[in-house]
Amino acid sequence: MEGDSILTTTTYEQKWDLDVFFEGGSSSPSFEAFLQELQAELGEFQSLVQAFNVPTDANDKSELLTIINAFQSAFKKLRQAGAFVSCLTAQDTTDKKANLLQGKTTQLNAQLQSVLTAFDQKLITIDQNVWEALLSEEPFNELSFVLEERRTRAKEKLSLEQENLINALGVDGYHAWGQLYNTVVGNIKVPFEENGETKEFSVGQAFNKFSSSNRNVRKTMFENWEKAWDDHSDYIGDALNHLGGFRLNVYKARGWEDGVLSEPLDINRMSKQTLETMWNVISENKAPFVEYLNRKAKLLGVEKLSWFDLDAPVGNAESTVSYQEGAEFILEQFSKFGPKLTEFTQKAFEDSWIEAEDRPGKRPGGFCTSFPESDQSRIFMTFSGTPSNVSTLAHELGHAFHQHAMAGVHTLNRSYAMNVAETASTFAEMIVADASVKNAKTQDEKVALLEDKIQRSVAFYMNIHARFLFETRFYEERKQGIVSTERLNELMLEAQQEAYCGALDQYHPHFWASKMHFYITGVPFYNFPYTFGYLFSLGIYAKALEEGTEYEEKYIALLKDTASMTVEELAKKHLGVDLTQRDFWEKAVKLSVKDVEEFLAITE
Repeated sequence: MEGDSILTTTTYEQKWDLDVFFEGGSSSPSFEAFLQELQAELGEFQSLVQAFNVPTDANDKSELLTIINAFQSAFKKLRQAGAFVSCLTAQDTTDKKANLLQGKTTQLNAQLQSVLTAFDQKLITIDQNVWEALLSEEPFNELSFVLEERRTRAKEKLSLEQENLINALGVDGYHAWGQLYNTVVGNIKVPFEENGETKEFSVGQAFNKFSSSNRNVRKTMFENWEKAWDDHSDYIGDALNHLGGFRLNVYKARGWEDGVLSEPLDINRMSKQTLETMWNVISENKAPFVEYLNRKAKLLGVEKLSWFDLDAPVGNAESTVSYQEGAEFILEQFSKFGPKLTEFTQKAFEDSWIEAEDRPGKRPGGFCTSFPESDQSRIFMTFSGTPSNVSTLAHELGHAFHQHAMAGVHTLNRSYAMNVAETASTFAEMIVADASVKNAKTQDEKVALLEDKIQRSVAFYMNIHARFLFETRFYEERKQGIVSTERLNELMLEAQQEAYCGALDQYHPHFWASKMHFYITGVPFYNFPYTFGYLFSLGIYAKALEEGTEYEEKYIALLKDTASMTVEELAKKHLGVDLTQRDFWEKAVKLSVKDVEEFLAITE
């Protein structure tokens, strides 16, 4: 893939601009007014749904169209509000007003869900022949997949009163436990001695120390890290148990026999057969990655790696770049893939869409959120200059491009699931990681960058597999009652030992506490979709390499379809493959094994 070098004279800001949406942060009067407007709109939407007379004829469609337009408008506004609040709480964990606003948006979201539940219940009562006739006509035909999905899901749920009660109780129950977790984490300080003085690090800052080239730094930080999570494990264990208990009770009431995986599979529009095939292929192909872990241990001068060594750089030089250099490198590599991705990314940097500053008080991790009313996105991360930070930045820009690619698509056809959401992000990350390896100036640098790339495969095949195994087993035990923190540690340890094939010396038993993904209430099983997205994007990446910049239009066409078909249909239409069979997954895994083979050869 060829392209022109990107030259820029612009210095990119490391702090995002939120004032362009609502000036004044958590004290913004315009945001307060926006929430009131949203509240009123939700009220109107509710009245429309209550008064809705189910069509008895395919020509009788004006009322349904009015409701869909009202749904679209309220949904966009709610997404805009939610995005703004998530940015506020992430940039400053001490912002108490932002936490109150989060409670308010959660409440508004519950209100929308209740109205939608009432709407869905009415959809069920439409005669099948009338329904099919409606879906074959404009403008419903373009929404046929999502409308059919709503109707099918509604049939599997409880009565309107019961579902409304679940939504209402969820605000101060289910979602509150997720918020409590964020509050607890925001207050955790990890002590660490640096230059003779003990400093208190936020968990985000502490985590960055695991990329240090100094093993003593990593080891000491890990001991302090484990202790910090252990000190708060009772509160966090309560949150996990009650989140799990709430879900299990809802599933039981709905009579969902497939257990805890039925909801995440449905949300991800993916079959159980696809999921099982994917994990089976991965489990059978872990040997090269164990070999890589053993070689890394040898290069670091230890017999076996410990958890805190997984992100350690290999080689003597600790490779760091400035934010500006990282941004320019990403732009240059994107330009070899296609002009639209490049142009979009340049705009994101120039218009301050990214919060990357390394400072205390920020939430750990990274995310991308979309502001659909403004056709913009915002990216959150903490940039400290590591190759891994550059990859994260590329990853989040991939998410933002996916949202941008959907701009011309009907709002109701934009709600793509997490597994395909991870496709665009991982694809963008791969472009940059591959280029980094190819552009390495020295053998040492090549080893370091190749190793950073393999680390991601290890994360998807081993770390995320451990999360999946842990969560599956946790839910089985939770059915019998509260799971103690000691048992949570045991379950996590067992899952990590199995997922890493016993390749590590020391594991992270409190990982169930330190990984925020277990506490996200919007999506259960916030793990396997990452691995799906990684392998799916490997297949897309292989096609992009074959076709060069010509492929960008086909790629955008695939992204546009991500929220209006199952993943099996998406793969069949755009890649010509069957995801329930082993062939696609084996080819994708083998692509990542090539990196390991190259690494083993050059570090012999």
